[in-house]
Amino acid sequence: MVRVCLGLIPLALLISMPLTALLIRASHRLGAYDSAGVPGQVKASRRRVPNTGGIALFWAIAVPIVLGVLSVAGMDASPTADWRNDLTFLPADLHEHVAGIQKQTPMAILLLGSLLLLHVLGLVDDRRPLGPWVKLAVMAVPATAIPLLFPDTRLLTLLDAPAGGRWASTVVTVLWFLVVTNAMNFMDNMDGLAAGVAAVASSLFLAATLASPEPQWFVAACLSLIVGACLGFLWFNHPARGPARVYMGDGGSLVIGFLLAFLTVRTTYVPAAGVGVRAGAWYGVLMPLVVLAVPLYDFASVVVIRLSQGRSPFVGDTQHLSHRLVRRGLSVTAAVSVIHGLTAVTGAAGLLLASSRPWQAVVIGGQVALILALVAVFEYASPGGLPRERSASDRPSEPVP
Repeated sequence: MVRVCLGLIPLALLISMPLTALLIRASHRLGAYDSAGVPGQVKASRRRVPNTGGIALFWAIAVPIVLGVLSVAGMDASPTADWRNDLTFLPADLHEHVAGIQKQTPMAILLLGSLLLLHVLGLVDDRRPLGPWVKLAVMAVPATAIPLLFPDTRLLTLLDAPAGGRWASTVVTVLWFLVVTNAMNFMDNMDGLAAGVAAVASSLFLAATLASPEPQWFVAACLSLIVGACLGFLWFNHPARGPARVYMGDGGSLVIGFLLAFLTVRTTYVPAAGVGVRAGAWYGVLMPLVVLAVPLYDFASVVVIRLSQGRSPFVGDTQHLSHRLVRRGLSVTAAVSVIHGLTAVTGAAGLLLASSRPWQAVVIGGQVALILALVAVFEYASPGGLPRERSASDRPSEPVP
C-alpha cells in the first residue's frame, strides 16, 4: 500500500500540470483575472494573471478519489471472492483493502461534496467577490456536517466525558476546520506560497502517517494527492521560475485548507500499545499544531494586526508574514523560500511528537515556540516596522497593465 500511496503523487501531478497549462490559455481568452476585491480590501498591484489554477488542484485531487471509490463499488469483498484468483485491474496491494475502501465510501462522498461546495464558493468569489461573512457561513456548513454525520471525525474526544456529551469536541472540530481553511486561504498572498506550504505540510503528514504502526491508507492517499497536485501547479506559480503565470484563487486555497483540516482530524496521532510499540502519549494530538505552526502564526498575527488597526480581520490586505518579510529587504523568492523552510523545520519536529517522552515533547514545543518567537523579534525589532495599511479608498487605483 505504501507504493500505491506514493504512486498517487505523480498521478496527481500528471493531472494538475497539463490541466493548469490548459486553464492558463483558456483563462486569458476569457479574461478570468484577479478581481479588485471587496470594499476596503487592499491588494498588491494587479497583474493580468488568471486566478483559475484552483480548478486544476481540485480535479487532480477529486478524480483519483472518485476513480478509487468507483473501482471497488459493488465488488465482493469476501476473502473467497472469485475475482481474487483472476487477473484484475486492481493493484495487488489493494486486494486486502477492498472492504476498507467500501466502508470509507460514504465518508469519501461527503468529503468530495464538501470540497466541491468550497470549490464552487471559491470560484464565485474569484469572479465576483463575496462578503467575508457569507463565505464564512458557507464554510461552516461542511465543517459542521462532517463531525455530526461521522462522529469519529472529531478532535479532543477526551472532552466528551467532562462536557457531558459530544458537543465540546464537535465545537473544537468545527473551529479547527474554519481556522485551518482560512489560514491556508490567508497564505495565498504571494507567488508560490500557499501551494508550497501545503506541499511541505502534506509531505510531513504523509511521512508520519506511513511511519505510524497503525497506517491510515485513505488519509495517506489524500495527502499524496495534495502533494502531487501542488507540485504540478507550482511549475506555473513558483517565483523562482519567474512571475507566476497563474494563481490558485479561493477556488484552490479553500479546497486545500479544508482537506488538510479534515485529514489532520482523521489521523490517529496516539497509537495504542502493541508488540514492539510503545503507546503514544496524549500530546501526540498536538502534532497538527506543530506542523501547521507557520500558517497558523501568519493567520493569528494578521488577525491581531488588523484588529489593532480597527479593520475587519477577514478583509484582505498586504500585512501577511510574506509581505512583512519583503518589507524588510527580502525578495519575493527569498521570502517564500524562508516560509517554506520554516514550515519544514517546525513540521519536522512535529513528526517525533507522538513517540516522544514528556521531556522530549517539552523540548519540541519549546523549539517551535522559540522559532516563532525569533521570527516575531526579527519582524518587530528590525528597522521598518509595520506601516499602517491604507484602505483602498485612500490610495489611487492601480489599473491592470
